[in-house]
Amino acid sequence: MATFLKTQLNSHAIESEESGNGEVEKNPSKTLSFPFWYCAETGIYSSKYPSIKLPEDPFLDVVSFIFSHKNGGVSALVDSTSGNSISYSELYPMVKSMASGLHQRGVSKGDVVLILLPNSIYFPVILLGVLALGAIATTMNPFSNLLEIKKQALDCCVTLAFTSNDKVDKLSTLDIPFIGVPEILVSGLNCSESSVFYELISCDPNWASRPKISQQDTAAILYSSGTTGVGKGVILTHGNFIAMVETFVRFEASQYEYSSSENVYLDVTPMFHVYGLSLFVMGLLSLGTTIVVMRKFDADEMVKAIERYNVTHFPLVPPLLMALTRRAKDGALSSMKSLKQVSCGAAPVNPKSIEDFVHTLPDVDFIQGYGMTESTAIGTRGYNTEKLHNYSSVGLLAPNMQAKVVDWITGSTLAPNCMGELWLCGPGVMKGYLNNLEATKSTIDDNGYLHTGDIAYFDEEGYLYVIDRLKETIKYKGFQIAPADLEAVLVSHPDIIDAAVIGARDEEAGEIPVAFVVKRDGCAVSQTDVINFVTKQVAPFKKIRKVYFRASIPRSAAGKILRKELRNLLTSKL
Repeated sequence: MATFLKTQLNSHAIESEESGNGEVEKNPSKTLSFPFWYCAETGIYSSKYPSIKLPEDPFLDVVSFIFSHKNGGVSALVDSTSGNSISYSELYPMVKSMASGLHQRGVSKGDVVLILLPNSIYFPVILLGVLALGAIATTMNPFSNLLEIKKQALDCCVTLAFTSNDKVDKLSTLDIPFIGVPEILVSGLNCSESSVFYELISCDPNWASRPKISQQDTAAILYSSGTTGVGKGVILTHGNFIAMVETFVRFEASQYEYSSSENVYLDVTPMFHVYGLSLFVMGLLSLGTTIVVMRKFDADEMVKAIERYNVTHFPLVPPLLMALTRRAKDGALSSMKSLKQVSCGAAPVNPKSIEDFVHTLPDVDFIQGYGMTESTAIGTRGYNTEKLHNYSSVGLLAPNMQAKVVDWITGSTLAPNCMGELWLCGPGVMKGYLNNLEATKSTIDDNGYLHTGDIAYFDEEGYLYVIDRLKETIKYKGFQIAPADLEAVLVSHPDIIDAAVIGARDEEAGEIPVAFVVKRDGCAVSQTDVINFVTKQVAPFKKIRKVYFRASIPRSAAGKILRKELRNLLTSKL
C-alpha cells in the first residue's frame, strides 16, 4: 500500500536525489500554483473545514459548556470489570455535589487540586467538580514516585489531592491532605472507608455561592516534556478546553451519520494524559456517549469488554494497537464484531502496525490524530470515506486551526511536500508554561504560533504526516536523520516486532544511527542481518551502524519511545 511508504523519507526535502558521492541533494517542488488552503506569501496552511463559531460569553466555564448540550445519553461512565455505572441523569448533579463539597472543605477559586488516580468512573466527577468550583486541576501518573509527586506538588502549589484508597497511607509523608477514592463505591458496603469521598459526592448540588469563572481563567496545569525534554507545567484555560470540546470532539462526531449517544467508547488511554482527558473526561460527555472505563490494561479484559459492552469506538495508543491486532489474529476477531472505528494518537505509529491492523480487521475504520498537551489535544484528525482511505496520515487540520512548516535551519516557511518543523496556531494553544517565561517565549512566538518541535509535512491534499521529534533527529555529517524513518524500515522485517533508533556520538560523523530491536521468539536474526536489511532500503548516510537486541522497548504510558532511557543504556554499554 503506497500510503505506508510516506513516512520513509529522505532528510529535509521529500523529493531528493542521491548524488555520485552518496549524499542527498534537495529537489524541491517547482509548482507555482498552490491550493486554496495554503498561502505561499505567508506560508500559512489553513484548515480545509469551515470555521466554527466558539462561544462568545467571556464568563463561560467548560463544565457548564459540556452539560449545556442536550443529548439522549443514558449510561455515561461504566466500570468495565464490575459493570457499575454513572448515568447521565446522575453525572451533572454528582459533579456539582463534588464542587459544593470541596467548597465546604475550604477549596477556593484558583486553588490547585492534584488528581493522582488510574482510570476510574470517578475521575471525571472529581476533575469536573474541581473546575466547576473555579479551582485548578493538575494530574499525574499514579505510578509516580514520592519525589516526582513532591516536585510537581511544590511547583504548582497543590493544596489538596485525590488518590486511590490503597495509596493514602503511603503518601502521608507529603505535606498535602489526600482524599482516598474507591475503585467502586457501593452504598452500605464500603462507604465508611471512603467516608470523605462519599460525603463530597453527597453534598447539596445546588449551592448558591458558586464563583464567576472566565474563559481566560486557568482550568488545568498538565505536565509535558514540551519541545525541550524537561517537564513543565502547561497552563490550559477554560477557553482552551471549550475550543477542544467544540473543534475536536464534537466536530469529529458531526462528520458521521450515526448518533453519538448510541456509540460506546472503550477507555484504556490514561485519563491523566491530555489525550484521554480530552475525550473521556470532557468531550464525549457532551455528546451522550457511553464510556466503558478500564482501570488498567489487560489484553484479555480488553477483548471481554469489547464483546460484553458492544464497544463501537476504541481510541488508543500505538502499543495497544499492536496488542489489539495480535488478539484478533489469535482468534478473538469474533469478539470484536461491534467495533466501528479504532483511532490512534499520542505517539507515532509505525506503518507495519497500521498495515497489520487494516489487513486483520478490514471492516473497522482506522484513523490517526495529532495534538499536544500545549495545544489542548487540538491539531489534526483523520477522516476516511468510501473513496479515500488515508491510514498513514494524522489527518487534516481541525477547524479554526492554522499551521506553518518551517525550515529548522533557515527559518523560512515551506510549501506542501516539504518537510520541516510544524508550527500550530489556534484556540487550543496554551496560555504558557507555569513559572517559565523563557520556555514560553521560545515555544510560542509573537504571532501566537506554537513551535511543536515535530518534523512534519503536508501533502498536496492537505494531509499531515508527522515524522519525528526535531530534538530527536540524528545529526550525521551535516545531515538530519529522523529515527522514525529507520524504525519504520526495521519493523517491516518479518522477524522484528518492535524497534527504536537513537544517535550515538561519533568523533568523525558527529552521530551515527544505533538500533534497539525486539525480535520474534525463536528467530535467529543477527546484527549483520538487520544492518544489511536496512542498508538496502535507505540512503547510504542513513544506514544503521550497530544493533542491540532487547526483550522490550521502553515506552511511556502514551506509547512514546523513552529515548532517554535508551541513551542511558547505550552509555552504560560504551
